[in-house]
Order: sequence, then C-alpha cells, then structure tokens
Amino acid sequence: MYRVKQLSAFLENRKGSLAAVTQLLGANGLNLLALSIAETDNFGVCRFILSDYEAGMKQLRSAGYTVRTTDVLVTCVPDRPSGLGDILRLMEKEDISVEYLYSFVRNSGFNALIIFRVSDIDKAQRVFKENRIEMLTQAQVEAL
Repeated sequence: MYRVKQLSAFLENRKGSLAAVTQLLGANGLNLLALSIAETDNFGVCRFILSDYEAGMKQLRSAGYTVRTTDVLVTCVPDRPSGLGDILRLMEKEDISVEYLYSFVRNSGFNALIIFRVSDIDKAQRVFKENRIEMLTQAQVEAL
C-alpha cells in the first residue's frame, strides 16, 4: 500500500507557535521529513510527514494540539522541466483533482519527491502505477 500518513496540526497565529511544535517534535526524536503551512486569520494548519507518525500523533495530542491524519501519496516526479506538469496533465485527463501538494525535503537523486492530496486516492494510485510513476510506502518514507 502506497498511502503515507500525513499529520495536520492546528496552530494559533501567534509568534513562536511553529517553533514550539517543531521543538516538541525534535525533543522527542521525531524528524520532520516534509512540511507545509497554510494560514487563515486565526490559526494555521501545519501539515507534515514525520519519521514516525504514530509517535508524533501521541506527542502532539499529549501537548494539547488538535491533530488529524490524512492519507497522501508520495511520488517520485522527474526533476526536469515539465516533470510535474506531465503528471498533473495525466491526473487531469483521468479526472483526479489535486486538493494540494507540496515537495519533500529530502533529495532522491534524479527525482523530486512530491506529496499529493487528491480527490480519489485509489484511482490516483492505479493511474500512477499504470503509468510507471514511482510511489513510496510509509516504511520507505520513514527510512529517508
């Protein structure tokens, strides 16, 4: 199964809130592998992939954060002009909406690692597999 667990934590829009959550994770031996922040007027949504999502969920909830998990796909996208565009065009052709995406912090060689949240994860997995687009498993991601 190629689904990877992404954690989303809700943070107050105030100075130091991102520092506090990243320090909490780091103090508990959890490595941030990928990170995305989206903000609204009153709070931010911090989406991240951790070296151990179960431990991260436990630590964040124990510290009082509102946290949820979401299944995402982590794919290897050719690191060249139109590499991402080609995959997005394929998804458009297959009627799969991209709700959001962000890139991975790690270097995988000739590919960029992109995290996709899509409208139909099962269909996206099938399309990626049929088109030989490499996806990573939870174990592979956590081993990076």
